[in-house]
Amino acid sequence: MTPAALKSWLASFLLACTLWAAPGASRAADEGRVAMFTINAFRLENGAVLPKAEIRYRTWGTLNAKGDNAILLPSHYMADSRGYDWLIGPGKALDPGTHFLVATEMFGNGKSSSPSNTPPPFDGPRFPRVTIRDNVEATRRLLVEGLGVKHLQAVIGFSMGGQQAFQWAVSHPDFVDRIVATSSTARTWPHGVIRLEGQIAAITADPDFKDGDYTAPPKRGLSAFGMVWAGWLYSQPWWREELWRTTQPNATFETVMARFRDNFIPGADANNLILQMRAWETHDVGTTPGFGGDTVKALKSIRIPVLYMPSETDLYFPITDAEYEAQFIPHVTFTPIPSLWGHTAGAASNPADAAFLNQHIAAFLAAPL
Repeated sequence: MTPAALKSWLASFLLACTLWAAPGASRAADEGRVAMFTINAFRLENGAVLPKAEIRYRTWGTLNAKGDNAILLPSHYMADSRGYDWLIGPGKALDPGTHFLVATEMFGNGKSSSPSNTPPPFDGPRFPRVTIRDNVEATRRLLVEGLGVKHLQAVIGFSMGGQQAFQWAVSHPDFVDRIVATSSTARTWPHGVIRLEGQIAAITADPDFKDGDYTAPPKRGLSAFGMVWAGWLYSQPWWREELWRTTQPNATFETVMARFRDNFIPGADANNLILQMRAWETHDVGTTPGFGGDTVKALKSIRIPVLYMPSETDLYFPITDAEYEAQFIPHVTFTPIPSLWGHTAGAASNPADAAFLNQHIAAFLAAPL
């Protein structure tokens, strides 16, 4: 980002801070309604069968008589169903008074079926690997069988949620009208796999990990995992400009670094962390049945409108990978997020990015098909 662009971004940030803190402004969505959906004998892509697959989800609003106001918000890495509060509420892109919103939680987050909460024979490291497509299929069944949703107005996803959105566009183009993907790509490209393997290695190198059969958290491995993550989550300028001070005025470099080292994802189970990283690193819309591993062919097959919003400074899903993919998507609106907040820009980690995302997502949803 050039000095002029940085100055412009900072001005936008300060304005957004003022708007965000204005009297009467909605800071977060209402609580919504939480429930669990169970699928008996759920068969995964790899042939393994979970005797009882459970999906935790949250809803806001009501499905209308026409059944055409449902929007899906699939969760991202180790997130729960509150991961899209920045998008939900009066004055934001998604109004529960108008939309029926469904936020799902991926397998492995510790609340949906996970290594940490599944009884033998699929407990701990014996939990079978799952894919993004497994999560999409389980969610499809929740929508159709559990909620009576036959069609989606949109799928909106950040990070691994964006991977799910792309998969919906490839696998179920007749089920959804349009998708939004922020800080994400339709495939985890090789450099992303290397990053994830480094984070997995940080956990498994701890002798206390015991091949996943630990009786207490492998603390050294989890600490190393957090520090590896820290080097990728934000951009280099974010660290240089000490932008944590804009949302954490009393923080220092040392306290920010310590959070990653000591408590990056509070209470997270190591096997859960690894399961979701495996789903992340293996994702490729090109391996969808019928495409023979051809990512470009799968992208060209997408016939619904796509709002593609990479972060300009994302190190997880680099904008160059997003630019490469976008050229093959027929009806794409490519709108990079002009932010120094790295990967987190796609989840509105600061007021300026929240305002930018809500503005463009609202306009995209309002546009005629």
